[in-house]
Amino acid sequence: MPKVEFLQSFDALVIGSGLAGQSLALRLADTHRVVLVTKRMIDDSATNQAQGGIAAVLDGTDSVESHIQDTLTAGAGLCDPVATRFVVERGHAAIDWLIAQGVPFTRSDTGYHLTREGGHSARRVIHVADATGASVQQTLSQKVRQHPNITVLERHIVVDLITGAKLGHKTQRCWGAYVLDIDNERVLTLGAPNTVIASGGAGKSYLYTSNPDTATGDGIAMAWRAGCRVANMEFIQFHPTCLHHPQAKSFLITEAMRGEGGILRLPDGTRFMLAHDERAELAPRDIVARAIDYEMKRHGLDCVYLDMTHKGESFMRGHFPNIYARCLELGIDIARQPIPVVPAAHYTCGGIVVDLAARTDVPGLYALGEAACTGLHGANRLASNSLLECVVFSAAAAADMLAQKPAKLPKLPCWDESRVTDADEEIVISHNWDELRRFMWDYVGIVRTNKRLERARHRIRLLEKEITEFYSNFRVSNDLIELRNLVQTAHLIVECALQRKESRGLHFSRDYPETLPRARNTILKPRP
Repeated sequence: MPKVEFLQSFDALVIGSGLAGQSLALRLADTHRVVLVTKRMIDDSATNQAQGGIAAVLDGTDSVESHIQDTLTAGAGLCDPVATRFVVERGHAAIDWLIAQGVPFTRSDTGYHLTREGGHSARRVIHVADATGASVQQTLSQKVRQHPNITVLERHIVVDLITGAKLGHKTQRCWGAYVLDIDNERVLTLGAPNTVIASGGAGKSYLYTSNPDTATGDGIAMAWRAGCRVANMEFIQFHPTCLHHPQAKSFLITEAMRGEGGILRLPDGTRFMLAHDERAELAPRDIVARAIDYEMKRHGLDCVYLDMTHKGESFMRGHFPNIYARCLELGIDIARQPIPVVPAAHYTCGGIVVDLAARTDVPGLYALGEAACTGLHGANRLASNSLLECVVFSAAAAADMLAQKPAKLPKLPCWDESRVTDADEEIVISHNWDELRRFMWDYVGIVRTNKRLERARHRIRLLEKEITEFYSNFRVSNDLIELRNLVQTAHLIVECALQRKESRGLHFSRDYPETLPRARNTILKPRP
């Protein structure tokens, strides 16, 4: 039987251990006691899987204005110009901070090596070979583990936020969270005047995804329940090139391969991207993903192929050593054979509405990274802007917290399990999870229709009733918490998609194929 315990209070509670969460924790830790909560181990994050790199203006031939324009173009008219400039102008400082932490970015004869990715007009992506995220994660994780002011709670999942409404207060404020210790089956009460959601996106809402298993929309769902607005959830970016192989779970073939000359081909060798966009393989991700989806459906294909064979073995080993080695393990010599690829759900461009200090609608609650909607990504994220956003907004959030006077925590009640029992049919959870991911893929995927969206909404409402009953009667578990959050997040995706009566960026509707003259955000507000 799960135990209920009160742990202790901290100055800041950080939910999530990717680049956004870790960089914020490190910026606060010299003066604040920080607790960092992560569902699995500290390295299990989307950051750790990021291959390409981080976009920033680092070369004299590049410019801030060019990076801004590329971002606005990729965002299909929906990027917030102020937020975009805010991030891009701070790009160089963000990279300098990572270098100061010890991230070993790949060098060239003249400095750091910069590559180019789809949608960028210049080489501005700094990287660590083809495993940038893993290197960044390892560098910061070591510092986080060693810092005396940071407590790391691995294999802990947040059940829900503790807000003023739950405490019976007139003012709605966040005071921390209830957290399930997965291994010891105990619910902890973590109090903090500053709570930060940096828990990643919601790729696991879909059957095929590049995301880690932790990407279950937890932060977005709990913020919505706490009273925060969410925006633009219909814009789910599908990465065009996920390795298609039965033994390769969620393995991405980086955007940088197309930036370095990769060609997309049909099984018979025909190049097809020029028929879809004059930028061919360097078009933004939404265009490339739709083109692959179109060709696969038109020809009845299981996949298409990314051809790098013209670059030679030495180039592939030098520029993409990890991808080369992984594919070779699976029997694919990418220096001599094209790579089988398919699109997969990759990045949640919308999320919790925040300002330029990463503050949400609920005082004391911040949101960073993929869980947040800062206005940078618009209707389609430009490649390699996401890690940059993490560093820039973690710095902004830290500055905002450091400028505040300390808030006194109220008395926080422990988690009440007196009226629930142990679940006797865990199979219900796994069946519901599988059903959700399949109909989201079929009905709310790369190409959408009103009929498909309405079907998804109907199925979600049925699942919500089942899960609410399950959640009300049985003790919480990791699987139940994740399923509850996934269904809530899927609901938000579908509702946003139904409200958008046009095709823009990552949202393509057969019923509304045209793009409206004026770009508007889709903003959902919880009922009081």
